[in-house]
Amino acid sequence: MGHKAVAGEISAPDESYGQITDEAVARLRARIGIPVRNPAPPHYREPGIDAFRNVAQAYGDDNPLWSDRQYAAATRWREPIAPPSMVGGDTLIGEDDRIEVTDEQKALLKGDPLRGVHAFFAGSSREWWAPLTSGERGLRRRDSLVGVLDKRSDFAGRAVHEWTGQLFGTAAGDVLSAQYKLMIRTERHKARERGKHQAIESYVYTDDEITSIENAILAEKPRGAIPRYWEDTNIGDHVDPLVKGPLTVTDIVCWHAGVGMGLYNVRPLGLAVRNRQRVRGFYHRDPLNIPDVMQRVHWDPEFARRSGNPTTFDYGRMREFWLIHACTNWMGDDAWLWKLATEFRAFNYIGDTQWITGEVIRKYLADSDRPAVDIALRATSQRGQETTPGTATILLPSRAHGAVRLPDPPGEDLTTAMRAIIEGFTGGQAR
Repeated sequence: MGHKAVAGEISAPDESYGQITDEAVARLRARIGIPVRNPAPPHYREPGIDAFRNVAQAYGDDNPLWSDRQYAAATRWREPIAPPSMVGGDTLIGEDDRIEVTDEQKALLKGDPLRGVHAFFAGSSREWWAPLTSGERGLRRRDSLVGVLDKRSDFAGRAVHEWTGQLFGTAAGDVLSAQYKLMIRTERHKARERGKHQAIESYVYTDDEITSIENAILAEKPRGAIPRYWEDTNIGDHVDPLVKGPLTVTDIVCWHAGVGMGLYNVRPLGLAVRNRQRVRGFYHRDPLNIPDVMQRVHWDPEFARRSGNPTTFDYGRMREFWLIHACTNWMGDDAWLWKLATEFRAFNYIGDTQWITGEVIRKYLADSDRPAVDIALRATSQRGQETTPGTATILLPSRAHGAVRLPDPPGEDLTTAMRAIIEGFTGGQAR
């Protein structure tokens, strides 16, 4: 779960401030398809095996396919490929695609039509169509709003589901992957009470519980070179479980070292001062009266309590990566993770442990007779709470149909692919 500060809340509110109106929704929909610049540079400008290794280590993945040249040379890929989590992930890779935006479009992108309306990161969907190899340079990305869905909910009355699409491709124009992010916008006065999480207490483990968790982790390993054939896979088969935790602040630090600091371009020391001039609203004063980023909610209990939480917590994106890790461990080198969708339903606090489990729920021939399975996934905490449900589609090698054939992207380049994605979200009614 994550939260987004909405710019402009300090100024005097007007009558529409904090309200979801038909006019505001229409203004938001007018932005669909307009390319937007990424607010921060990519963490990795030239992806290679060191970058692949650093990203994988950030979420606890030691699969040699990502960074061992000798190992990868014996696989179907013939060289290391990026872990799926890297090909996307907000600001991990990709320079903004070169595209002109008109003055009219620039005007449409100014301000927030839903000014003062609460926003939280509720879910993410991914698709992968081709691998990223260590020799690629000049990776491009294309970002735009792709869907605005007007919803009603028992939780907050009227809500808006705001879907942003991010496409990634090579300098030669090949489309690699897409990421779709869901921000749910709700009127603050109708949302759940701010202190609803305060009753949650930190979990204290026994020595035996820690030993049990560590033994489970030591038993984990990627399937690797042993093919998981489609014919040998059945509905109800269990995904090899993963254990993630107990979560520590060190885990958060290592996460940031591998994947960067995200959309707000957080930097240290003098670079932080310069960044604060750009996004002042994202910086708050700490008990020593020193300005620091609101991302501090992930490692400082005091900042977390200001956000209505009892203590620090992880990023929803971390748990998405954990579900990806479970898939790649289970499927083996010869398979292909095609799709993944996740929902972030609850917080994962420092000290919590998540068990990643899943099972095969469908076995079928996908587009052009590609052998595929659908997997139901979930992250469940030591409290028995399902924090992150998800689904995945995996293409498997087949004795009858042969090696995995990579799926077809929705377009031949970033422009046509983005057009097809918007069509899928809007049904051709983008404006």
